[in-house]
Amino acid sequence: MTATIVEKIFSRKCGSDVRAGEVVMAPLDGAMIHDITGPLAIQKFYEKSGRKVFDPKRVIMLFDHQIPADSIEAASIQVYMRKFAAEQDIHNYDIKEGVCHQVTIEKGRAAPGEIVVGADSHTCMYGAVGAFATGIGSTDMGFALKFGALYFKVPETIRADVSGKFPKRVGAKDLILSIAADIGADGATYKAIEFTGKTVRKLDMAGRMTLCNMAIEMGGKAGIVAPDKTTWDYMKGRRKMKPFELDSDEDASFAEQRAYNVSDLEPQVAVPHNVDTGVPVSRVAGTHIDQVFIGSCTNGRFEDLREAADVLGKQKFSQKIRVIIIPASRDEYLKTLKAGLVEKFVK
Repeated sequence: MTATIVEKIFSRKCGSDVRAGEVVMAPLDGAMIHDITGPLAIQKFYEKSGRKVFDPKRVIMLFDHQIPADSIEAASIQVYMRKFAAEQDIHNYDIKEGVCHQVTIEKGRAAPGEIVVGADSHTCMYGAVGAFATGIGSTDMGFALKFGALYFKVPETIRADVSGKFPKRVGAKDLILSIAADIGADGATYKAIEFTGKTVRKLDMAGRMTLCNMAIEMGGKAGIVAPDKTTWDYMKGRRKMKPFELDSDEDASFAEQRAYNVSDLEPQVAVPHNVDTGVPVSRVAGTHIDQVFIGSCTNGRFEDLREAADVLGKQKFSQKIRVIIIPASRDEYLKTLKAGLVEKFVK
């Protein structure tokens, strides 16, 4: 029988033919907690009579929301979580590595064909490497930490087929803002969004991460790009895996199939107050702004900062606005530093 990539991942993990709409108990390949949702997850873990997590090697912890700790409460939470990490012998990246989702992928904690959960909505970003990744609540995470498995209703899939060549200074973020405007903030509720087509295949991993990261902004359960040479090249040095084929069958059953052509796409901006309000920047040209932020798990990679530097050119930032630039991880910061972009931005 034909199947979507998501159905294939669940079928492999469950050891039986699984279809969208079925409720299954699926084993987990990884789990991530951070300093905001982690404490309650740990509490729920203990309430489930948890003594040891299901597999210390498959659980990671990061602090990225309140760092450095900005209150006694935040500091106490971090102390509590450090003690849990030491007790359970799980890897704690602490405050030093960067945004949880960027670090999870960089460190090879998500891989093609895996099922990975995180106590954060943007966990869906890991779909960029061909994993089924989704955000869950702290209560579910407590269960996951103990049992290493969760109940899932296998989601239907919306297939977004992208064609055309990006115009200059138009890229993955513009594409996903236009897709969000088309599908709507709740148009993909509890569905996976599969990004495919020749244009997606030409995207680097940074661009794919941007697409998958924002699946949740349309209500999506997950975003995913089928693994290809770009994926497997990225995984080298991160995980020891032999490449394998994993893709949706062309005649699989999709909830929807939508086509997008980027050839005439303009730079996009989501105007207040929702993410699905994307319009061409030309429509709001001349609008006064007070602050610019470049960063986050969605767009804090070296490729994004390089693009920003290219747009800036030889110009200087206006003294009338505040500019905040935060690379998504230490690795991304080092790339930016090595390329001389930090000096360019500071000057």
